[in-house]
Amino acid sequence: MDTSTYLNAVVEQTSTLADWVNGGDAATPAPTCPKWTLADLVDHVGATQRMVAMLVGERMTEPSSAFAGYVPAPTDSAQWGAWLTGTAAEAKQAFESVADDTPVWDPSGAAAGVPFWSRRLFGEVCVHRADAAAALGVRYELAPEHAVGAIEDWLDTMTSRGYWENRPDFADAMRGGGQTLHFHATDAPGEWLARREPDMVVLERAHTKADVAVRGPAAELLLVLSRRRPLDAAPTLEIHGDRALLDHWIAHMDWVTDA
Repeated sequence: MDTSTYLNAVVEQTSTLADWVNGGDAATPAPTCPKWTLADLVDHVGATQRMVAMLVGERMTEPSSAFAGYVPAPTDSAQWGAWLTGTAAEAKQAFESVADDTPVWDPSGAAAGVPFWSRRLFGEVCVHRADAAAALGVRYELAPEHAVGAIEDWLDTMTSRGYWENRPDFADAMRGGGQTLHFHATDAPGEWLARREPDMVVLERAHTKADVAVRGPAAELLLVLSRRRPLDAAPTLEIHGDRALLDHWIAHMDWVTDA
């Protein structure tokens, strides 16, 4: 998927999310994001889209101004729908104003800039729409090719040099001696091999034998890897090999504390 495809999907999925949450009870718990309410979830999605729009649109190579530009969601939930569709539109417009090689700060450590953020916004809305579905009791559906894109975002971000360096707790938990995990989507092209090394997690796009392998529908795989669905509640996934290694991996796939 390229930048424009990612942003079109961001707009589409945010529109669905906006329809779900508009006029909702702000205090509704979001069970897949401990300590978050529906209001917190809406605020996070929209504010993140707006801050990334500022980073990209203003071609920032240092992030403090964008973070300082945080704007909270409306307190009136009847305004949430329009607010969310507006932040997604702002993001799309910002990305349309730049090229993929426009210098923009990103936390990955790879200077991926514009392509990093287009995929990150896409992955964000895919996962947080699942959070909203859990909070509201709505059926969550995601096209297999979109789920593969969101898995790619999740795994690539989690194994980035920047994440390793900025999350010492994650780094300590994930240091290894070459242990391997293989993730395989069965309904769309997508395979990843993660190898735990002493100083990083190496991510490859490969089909090979591993210490533990998990395969199944991409959307189910995304929900499990992003800790939105317990492994034991995902009967369509097949697991072969060292289950404890997989459990350890999932236990530490937390993007931020309490989210």
